[in-house]
Amino acid sequence: MNNPDVIIRDLRKEIDLSGVIISCSNTIIKNNKDTSISIFIGHGAGDKKYGGSAHCLETYDYHFISGDKHLHKIKDVGITIAEEKLIKIGYPKFDEYLDSKLNKDQYLEYLGIVDKSRKNILYAPTWKWGDGTLRRFGKKFCKEISRDYNLIIRPHFQDRSYIIKLKLWAKLNGLKHVYFSNPAKIIKNNTMNDFAISDLLISDTSSINYEYLITCKPIIIVDNNYDQLHNMPTDLNILDIVQTYQSNKNDICSMIDFELNRNTFDNYNKMLHNCFYFNDGKSSQRAADFIKSLNI
Repeated sequence: MNNPDVIIRDLRKEIDLSGVIISCSNTIIKNNKDTSISIFIGHGAGDKKYGGSAHCLETYDYHFISGDKHLHKIKDVGITIAEEKLIKIGYPKFDEYLDSKLNKDQYLEYLGIVDKSRKNILYAPTWKWGDGTLRRFGKKFCKEISRDYNLIIRPHFQDRSYIIKLKLWAKLNGLKHVYFSNPAKIIKNNTMNDFAISDLLISDTSSINYEYLITCKPIIIVDNNYDQLHNMPTDLNILDIVQTYQSNKNDICSMIDFELNRNTFDNYNKMLHNCFYFNDGKSSQRAADFIKSLNI
């Protein structure tokens, strides 16, 4: 595939790399400013606050900005980044979805979905950093949702080992119509494939809540106890337009049925464009064009 070699460096030490260094995590890149340029892109658009000190973000030469929500997150943690360092590109992960190159039938076959007449419900919780709900509600959702729908469970990467346990439990309990998308298989189990074949998302504090807006399909958020979240205005807060599932009050299947039968397109589409720039399938190209323009 002509992939470049993997280069490993200790981030605690000075980095001896030249060119453009793009970081997905909130950490200080100790690069030589004469021979390299650092760009922060992050790896999610959710409401969880950055891990570590937010002031690490001030050390980057540039930031690729996905939208107004991204800017508000920077503002909310109390840091200041010069306007000329903020490069508006949109959200690159959306490009594949918008380019309509996803093969839905092929992916349904890959997951092994038998009854294609059923609606597909995607349950994609976060992990313990964010008070993920998989271990609390995974089995409950398997039992209840699979009665009427296909349930596709996509755990956080840090919880991927739980797939084997939950899959075995479902089999031993005779549950059908339960499927798993492994986040470690980043090519075959691409998030956008799950988006394309699903009809509704259930999640918690995962950034997938906002990413799923690109589909304009219904979203249900599972209530949890995580409070280390950004303060967001109404027009950038998905909690203001979705239903919240509370296990002591709600029936999840009734909520799913209600959401699938009401028209939420306008609300989700408006929130999408409030949070993200462009949404035209060209975000990756904008990033590439900017990198090419750098004098390094």
